[in-house]
Amino acid sequence: MTSGLRKGLTSYGDAGFSLFLRKAFIKAMGYSDDALERPIVGITNTYSDYNPCHGNVPQIIEAAKRGVMLSGAMPFVFPTISIAESFAHPTSMYLRNLMAMDTEEMIRAQPMDSVIVIGGCDKTLPAQVMAAISADLPTVVIPVGPMVVGHHKGEVLGACTDCRRLWGKYRAGEIDDVEIEAVNGRLAPSVGTCMVMGTASTMACMIEAMGLSLPMSATIPAPHAERFRLAEASGRVAAEMAKAKGPKPSELLTPASFKNAQVVLQAIGGSTNGLIHLTAMAHRSPYRLDLEVFDQIGREVPVLVDLKPSGEHYMEHFHHAGGVPKLLAQLGDLVDLDAKTISGQTLRDVVANAEDVPGQDAIRPRDNPIKTEGGLAVLHGNLAPRGAVIKQSAASPKLLKHTGRAVVFESVEDMTLRVDDPELDVNSDDVLVLRNAGPKGAPGMPEAGYLPIPKKLARGGTKDMVRISDARMSGTAFGTIVLHITPESAVGGPLALVKNGDMISLDVSRRSIELLVDAAELERRRAALKPAAAPEEARRGYAWLFNETIMQADEGCDFDFMQRTGKTETS
Repeated sequence: MTSGLRKGLTSYGDAGFSLFLRKAFIKAMGYSDDALERPIVGITNTYSDYNPCHGNVPQIIEAAKRGVMLSGAMPFVFPTISIAESFAHPTSMYLRNLMAMDTEEMIRAQPMDSVIVIGGCDKTLPAQVMAAISADLPTVVIPVGPMVVGHHKGEVLGACTDCRRLWGKYRAGEIDDVEIEAVNGRLAPSVGTCMVMGTASTMACMIEAMGLSLPMSATIPAPHAERFRLAEASGRVAAEMAKAKGPKPSELLTPASFKNAQVVLQAIGGSTNGLIHLTAMAHRSPYRLDLEVFDQIGREVPVLVDLKPSGEHYMEHFHHAGGVPKLLAQLGDLVDLDAKTISGQTLRDVVANAEDVPGQDAIRPRDNPIKTEGGLAVLHGNLAPRGAVIKQSAASPKLLKHTGRAVVFESVEDMTLRVDDPELDVNSDDVLVLRNAGPKGAPGMPEAGYLPIPKKLARGGTKDMVRISDARMSGTAFGTIVLHITPESAVGGPLALVKNGDMISLDVSRRSIELLVDAAELERRRAALKPAAAPEEARRGYAWLFNETIMQADEGCDFDFMQRTGKTETS
């Protein structure tokens, strides 16, 4: 088996010349023959001036390189796409698959015996793991880590749950222009990902539970020295994996590890986005996720981590309470502790070393949970034949069973133009409906599912309403919000048939979302429905590829040609 510089030689028709040429050019960088004879660890560089979440990546790279070299291997850093949530147009989800393809092809194209992927901001970690599963090269994941908390008027602040809460107060007239500007400068006091249980931290926790990163990787704050010591340790592990040629993702990612990820997703009150990303990751492997199994896990697994938006604390409190290892210890027999990790340890070994922190209340025991059921519930009904999802742990209990009148917005643009119109026919018992915001319809399934409360209702004291859409929602958001309605309206899903004034019934305990219109009337509406036209920009390049091959939320929103066939359910 070839390794190091001899791996994946450029095709010139003469393998000896290919290696000769490769060594001649790389020596221009000043490398010695000794360095070039070592096993190679590739290290992705996802730093970008557009990505403040990844602001500590240069330091992580240097620490990881140090760990690689201390263990006798040679690090090679290479760039890939970097996606930052608030800077990506039209949405970061639109670019996730592009990043996955870029990362996979660069792993395949360049000589390396193992790879370290460094990511954090929402779509980067899932893109990198999707790539790693497809390339199946020994992989170590280093999350960039969460920000530290901010402070305002004696209150602890965290992006972006408190972004949304305080922006809601501003819309309601409870905060003035001066105060909201002060808040704006205090919500994100350091580099790193959101310090609440948003998508970035959700993915980092699941990836740690799947054994793809070292213990505590998910929770160490981004600026802390401990983060860089962990990067050095990750470099050492990557070097050993390069020498041993394993373990590969295919050896670590089993039905047990995918189930462990689902258990952790429920127990942390994680982001609804986590379900889409985990589905996409599983579908790159021989396995697949079953929404019914996931929902059953949610009925059995309580929320144990007391973090916003489902609870009160922030990621640094979760970390200082013992992080994912302590959570796994509390979950006990709900997780498969015999699952293996990149270090050669099992999760049982990890749990045995979990820190016991007296008096901590960020990680609850199973007999004193934050919520008795898991964070996410899967809904079905005539509005969502293939499923929808709600973060029940961050919803208003009184609205979990609710029937109301539909107020329909045709698109994100339509919602933006009309939601604050004083003449909008809406009251607090209505159900706000957004359509044409799914994977294909938007495109890119934006995080627009957190529909704002109409200003006239917000100023009247309304804090929450039932809101439904085929869009996504940030993991940092809260409210009684039904998301990922599948199939989406743009491909003829039932959401396209809803009219203003129709009654919609939500019953989370029964896992149902129903449009209370008889079947015959719905068929008449369907017959009159005009197919959605592809946007003009979807005629070329990546936009064309996206429009032609994107799959629905229940399939992970991957491209249809990227998923692995011959799957086995992870029940």
